[in-house]
Amino acid sequence: MEKKKRVSKALKPKVISIHMDAAFFFERAVQSLDRFHYDKALKYFRRAVEYEPENPVNHCNLAGVLSEMGNYEESNRILQQIIDKVDPAMTECYFYMANNYANMESFEQAEASIVRYLEDDAMGQFLEESEEMMELLSYELDRPTPLTTIKSRQGLFEHDKARALLEEGKFSEAVRQLEKLIKKHPDFLAARNNLALAYYYMGQFGKAMETIHEVLEIDAGNLHALCNLAIFHQHFGNKAQLAELASLLRKTSPYQQDHVFKLATTMGILGEHEKAYHLFKRLLKTGEGDLDPCLYHYTAVAACNIGRYIEAQRYWRQVEKLDPGTEIPKFYLDQIQQMQDDGKRVVVSYHYHLPFEEQFRVLEKFEQGIPDQLKKDPLVRSSFFWALRHGDMDTKLQVIQAFGLIADSEVKDALKEFIIEPGEDDYLKKVAIFVLRSIGVKDALPAYLDNKPIEIQASPFTPNLPVWETKWQEVLEIALRGMYKRYDMIQQHDLEILWVEYLTRMYPSIPRITKSEGWAAALEYLIAKMHRRAISYNEVSARYGVTVSTVSKNVKLIDEACGLKEKMEAIFPKFLNID
Repeated sequence: MEKKKRVSKALKPKVISIHMDAAFFFERAVQSLDRFHYDKALKYFRRAVEYEPENPVNHCNLAGVLSEMGNYEESNRILQQIIDKVDPAMTECYFYMANNYANMESFEQAEASIVRYLEDDAMGQFLEESEEMMELLSYELDRPTPLTTIKSRQGLFEHDKARALLEEGKFSEAVRQLEKLIKKHPDFLAARNNLALAYYYMGQFGKAMETIHEVLEIDAGNLHALCNLAIFHQHFGNKAQLAELASLLRKTSPYQQDHVFKLATTMGILGEHEKAYHLFKRLLKTGEGDLDPCLYHYTAVAACNIGRYIEAQRYWRQVEKLDPGTEIPKFYLDQIQQMQDDGKRVVVSYHYHLPFEEQFRVLEKFEQGIPDQLKKDPLVRSSFFWALRHGDMDTKLQVIQAFGLIADSEVKDALKEFIIEPGEDDYLKKVAIFVLRSIGVKDALPAYLDNKPIEIQASPFTPNLPVWETKWQEVLEIALRGMYKRYDMIQQHDLEILWVEYLTRMYPSIPRITKSEGWAAALEYLIAKMHRRAISYNEVSARYGVTVSTVSKNVKLIDEACGLKEKMEAIFPKFLNID
């Protein structure tokens, strides 16, 4: 009898399918390159080209491997194909071709390619290397290179000046320089990228985004612009656009050090800490950043954010050696210890400065004003500009007060722009006006107060007071002199507001002022009470050289006129009523 065939009930093993696309083969190629397996890398890059033939980066990677293997002719054939058919804007291909020709000792062809690169490339990313190659070619050909213009040099002096302004945190000046430069040289993409960053540092996000899109319209593969765009998408919460762009950046493996650094910092900001960590370590291994404390800080942050605390501590100790005057590594070393003690992981910021709240704690230590190195630190300054536009009320008050200590032209411009913003709080604007006057701005100031545009004259802000007497000004000046260094800008401003409030309520029946010091003492006493500072009638009367009864009488007059106990919250919404 024939046996019946039965279907086996045993479970079939699961087969996990591998999704093979250009990214898959790209990653395999990069792994092979890391192991110096050039033949395998070549094979994988060829497959990546087959999957994405329109992507010039794939072709360029293929040409690069061929060049490493000594197959210069084939490498140049692919590079020429990129320019002719895939992406004519990839002018760096001429630089790679020049290198290949030089290795083949075809010096005239190398010369023609390097000249073409310098005359066509707007970015100038290989400018230094090109100059070195021209020296070599001049020696080999026994004549100077016939070069008429270097495109990337056009406007280079102005661009360097603008970059220096950015590095000093002088964002408004940098914007003015870069806007002029772009009008003269619209295809100067590096200037456009830096203009976008300047807008971003100043909190002008709409302009920053618009400028980046202009760069990408000219050069869709511009890595600096793509990195900036990713950060902007993250800031605006554009999750779909960010996911697509982050996926592209994850697959990117740039050759140039500045591109590696840009990508590393971007991936860190995007929360891709593992990728950032490997890119930063790659930069340290090349020796390019051996003496740069910032690079060690970034590597430490990335290590910390992926839980490699021992390595992070090692890198921050290196920062201490390279930058002994800073408190940054000590702060973060303490943070790591706290994280280990609590068993909680906290994501650390990549900025090479203390967190915003910590900065103010540090600034409070400097009684004679902010040190120059802090005033000029672009990251500190940019955090202030950001906070002035996007912080809460308390933070904005702190920033306005800090601006009074910095007191340069950038600060004056920022405060002038702030007081004309319709959406900002009137109290904050009045503090800003007070700070502007305190740091020497005497001209009339356009402002937007009480829901309308007005002009503030050089005297104290007195919209409902028809006159301003010399004796009233004297009281104010004596009080402010007496409070100098013992009270902050906010408290000094509140004194001015209180004095104007009293005079406005009493006008025209203001008591005759015979002893200005007695009124100044009363004002200081009230302001100290409002801010919950310890003070007594005896203390304040001795400071101003008047009697306790004079101070007490004037305090009572101001209190009764202004209804301080009932109305203080309306006048000073941030502070408690006096006792």
